[in-house]
Amino acid sequence: MEHGVQLCFIRPGRPVENGFIESFNGRLRDEFLNVEWFSSLQDAKQELANFREHYNHQRPHSSLADRTPAGFAELHRQKTKTPDTLMVVRALGLSC
Repeated sequence: MEHGVQLCFIRPGRPVENGFIESFNGRLRDEFLNVEWFSSLQDAKQELANFREHYNHQRPHSSLADRTPAGFAELHRQKTKTPDTLMVVRALGLSC
């Protein structure tokens, strides 16, 4: 707990304690690990990067009103930008 981080594990047999990650793990297993064959560690890394790109930028998610996670995040960023925020960002020479 040196950096203020505490690990919390779910109890065995209790996947509902973290339904989001359990859902993702099931999807990763069913749609990626069970259908791909890897010839090397490098191949596995590349295929996982392709899966992640597709999952986050191309595949719509019903829980996000059929948006991609990247599209949903961008929509949220646009909604949270206010004129004051943009003025400070520009004054500091940052990009949004």
